[in-house]
Amino acid sequence: MPRTRLNFLCITALCALATTLLTGIASRVDAQTLTQSPKTVYLEAESFADLGGWGLDTQSVDLVGSPYLIAHGWGTPVADATTKVEFPVEGQYRVFVRTRNWVTPWTSDYAPGVFELRVGKVTLNNKFGEEGRDWAWHEGQTVNIKSVAKPIEVALHDLTGFDGRVDAIIFTADEDFTPPDTVEELDAVRRDALKTPETAPFAADGKVYDLVVVGGGIAGTCAAIAAARLGADVALIQDRPVLGGNGSTEVRVHLNGGVNLPPYPNLGNLTYLMGPHGGGNAREAAHYKDQTRLELVDAEKSIDLYLEYRVDAAETSQDGENLHIDAIGATHVRTGGKLRFKGHCFADCTGDAALGFLAGADWSMGRECKTDYDEPSAPEQPDTLTMGSSVQWNTVETNEKTSFPELPWAIQFNDKTIRPSTHGDWDWEAGMNRDQVYDMERIRDVGLRAAYGHWSYMKNHTTGDWAQKVEKRKLNWVAYVAGKRESRRLLGPVVLREQDIVEAREFDDASVTTTWSIDLHYPEPSNSAAFPGEEFRAICKQVGIKPYAIPYRCFYSRNVDNLFMAGRDISVTHIALGTIRVMRTGGMMGEVVGMAASVCKAHDCLPNDVYTEYLDELKELMTKGVAPSPNAKYEAELPEFLKGAKNLAGDAKVTVSSNYKKGPVYPKENINNGTYDVNDNAGRWVSDYDDGHWVDLTFDKPVTVNATLIVSGQANGRTPIRDFQLQYEKDGKLVDLPKTFVTDNDSPIVGMRFPEATSKRFRLEISQSPEGLARIWEWQLYQIK
Repeated sequence: MPRTRLNFLCITALCALATTLLTGIASRVDAQTLTQSPKTVYLEAESFADLGGWGLDTQSVDLVGSPYLIAHGWGTPVADATTKVEFPVEGQYRVFVRTRNWVTPWTSDYAPGVFELRVGKVTLNNKFGEEGRDWAWHEGQTVNIKSVAKPIEVALHDLTGFDGRVDAIIFTADEDFTPPDTVEELDAVRRDALKTPETAPFAADGKVYDLVVVGGGIAGTCAAIAAARLGADVALIQDRPVLGGNGSTEVRVHLNGGVNLPPYPNLGNLTYLMGPHGGGNAREAAHYKDQTRLELVDAEKSIDLYLEYRVDAAETSQDGENLHIDAIGATHVRTGGKLRFKGHCFADCTGDAALGFLAGADWSMGRECKTDYDEPSAPEQPDTLTMGSSVQWNTVETNEKTSFPELPWAIQFNDKTIRPSTHGDWDWEAGMNRDQVYDMERIRDVGLRAAYGHWSYMKNHTTGDWAQKVEKRKLNWVAYVAGKRESRRLLGPVVLREQDIVEAREFDDASVTTTWSIDLHYPEPSNSAAFPGEEFRAICKQVGIKPYAIPYRCFYSRNVDNLFMAGRDISVTHIALGTIRVMRTGGMMGEVVGMAASVCKAHDCLPNDVYTEYLDELKELMTKGVAPSPNAKYEAELPEFLKGAKNLAGDAKVTVSSNYKKGPVYPKENINNGTYDVNDNAGRWVSDYDDGHWVDLTFDKPVTVNATLIVSGQANGRTPIRDFQLQYEKDGKLVDLPKTFVTDNDSPIVGMRFPEATSKRFRLEISQSPEGLARIWEWQLYQIK
């Protein structure tokens, strides 16, 4: 059957590049009557024909029972979601809305997420979202349906912009009908309403795909493309409207990890195309290249792309001692339509090991103890601690004064707990002591309350310089899809351990090279002290490593014989996860899994057979790669107004707040040596980990300056310093240089002009920097005409 392609269409106003190609989408179902109660109409909120400004939340289906809509306007009411409903009979209908007051785990005195329901021209006199700790049905005003001659419009009208949420709506003229209470009862009603068949149809007329990839993050996208380029027929299934996972516009984490390294320098060529190449988290939406990834997938004619499908079932059989996946089931998160997929091999690239869990694969979660794998840094007893999920956010400068309300329901800050900032980066991280699968809604909501509470304090209670800095700034974006780091990990024939990496143990099936430090996150102690049990800030503890090649046997299950995995759910311990979990490393895993799947196709074999019988073929593919080498370098352009000007900074003595302690030495003298190569990390100064950093240039006698050049970040233009201010010493005190406060910087090279200042001492005060590290190649000072 030829691949079906539908046109690009807008999914939601909350995703700036939310255009998608949908393949095999099930027919739309909005509202349907129930077989068990013909006078009852069941309406899934996510199936509304027009979502308006409401977002679609799929993170907590395991808890809620289905996706739901969220009015995520970070304080500005979102546009109405609307749809048409056909009522079966005329008469009075009781109305039930499945919703909750999302802040009740912390307070029942307030209700931030309130919305109304409109039926035809009648707005019900209820405010939904005002009560209920748990998801439940809330009865509203009875509506009188006077005519059923044509469909009637139903609308969700948000009143606050602060994350009101709704799962489903029931209209019933049946006096005996009672809405279902449990998730299981609700699922039965949903299946009745949607007329779900007992056995869902197979996708693509029952085609047996060579590889079915579940999860469309960087790892899954690379796996699908790599396999397709090597001749495999591939299905790529993703439960969101965009590809990229944590690297998409929905989460906005920059891609980390080295690529194009020995023993296989062509691994990473494909990952490089996933972009972006400039660093920085929580930046503008266009930076994250959602469209680029969609176009790369669309260019591969042997990939069938199934966006907004969530895999929720696995059909397995026993094959000797192992399980074997025969098919998997998926539900469209908007329509509720179901499809099944047959495949020779499957790849779990979900991060949460969702497919492996459904299929009965061996898995682990939390921290192993010392006796499990003899890891030197493991705790004496195992526990459930994981790294957390980040809710990032940013603000923008406007041309006029802005306001933001006091929010008594948000996390409350004071002058001791506030850390002034105009954006939230990776370390706004919650849920390290909670289940990253089943507690996801609460974990994300902690992050929302933290972001809102912080910005409310910044706008209403800060004084002095910071009050002036935020006076014209407004909240511009807050993630409602949290960026996860860790949950389930699937176990393969090899479980990579801390000592394998630190001691550089060699494996005969070495493949992807990991370069990131063993970077593990923990609740930040002062944040724990101030907000016990609801931490939302993290610290990282890093152990530097030498580049290390991960064995291929970490990329497939040890007890499900046709299951690959790539990304953060591969076969590693909690400690080893610290280095392999970053997205460029995961992308290269995807490349290798795609290559291995092509070997499985060629020889009608399974993932373990690639190791035992066809390893040389895999090595040959890893040597060749599946994309041309990018050979790209970041081009650093000196601002025009500084060309030909004399740099005065070379005459100064450099003093810094700290020096990097967990790896190579980056001398502070690099800062003013007059040279920089933005493709050579060795030529920089790097701070130690902290919230703030500074660099001082001190001269023997006063100098007059009115311009500066700051070069910061990592090779290829990544992770420049974000928020900073220039200062100079005046009358024994450091004061701000006018017109030199910079926030949300995303450029490695910054040139500025400012009013003349004369002093012996100048400071670069850095308040925000990626990963808590300031990285500077050069700071220059000039006096120009």
